[in-house]
Amino acid sequence: LNMPKLKLKIEHNEFLLLELQNGQERAFDFVFRKYYKSLCAQANVYVRDLDQAQSLVQDCFVKLWNNRNELDKINRLAPYLSLMVRNKCIDHLRRAKSYKSLEESENMGESDIYTENTINFHELEERLIVALAAMPERSRMAFEYSRFEGISYNKIAEEMGITSKAVERLIGRALK
Repeated sequence: LNMPKLKLKIEHNEFLLLELQNGQERAFDFVFRKYYKSLCAQANVYVRDLDQAQSLVQDCFVKLWNNRNELDKINRLAPYLSLMVRNKCIDHLRRAKSYKSLEESENMGESDIYTENTINFHELEERLIVALAAMPERSRMAFEYSRFEGISYNKIAEEMGITSKAVERLIGRALK
């Protein structure tokens, strides 16, 4: 029963990638609208600045469009975009940290604590991203709506066309 749906999803993903490679702006627009909010939420977890997060995600989409001829090397679009955003955020934080350490080199003790906390935070974020990528799509969507976008169970249920109890179960599975 789930196999045709999964096959359709894979074919849809391949179709989108092919359309992007062919320079179809409608495909790019679809991908942007589908993934932009969740990628901004992911980036915001890293940089803790919504404007900066949005800017970094937009940079990733520009890079996606500029490098669309190389998309034949990827299999799944969502994890690819998530990894792009993660790497862009880490690069941004490294640059910000370098700039900050140049400005505040006399405060070495503070910098060491900041570095350790940043490393721990990124390790946790990497585990979260891996866990999110391994989740079934509906559980991941419900979880991201709830935890990253702060949407109530009732609104999620309405958005996904299911009951709020079903949303509760999906998020419960995602948390496990």
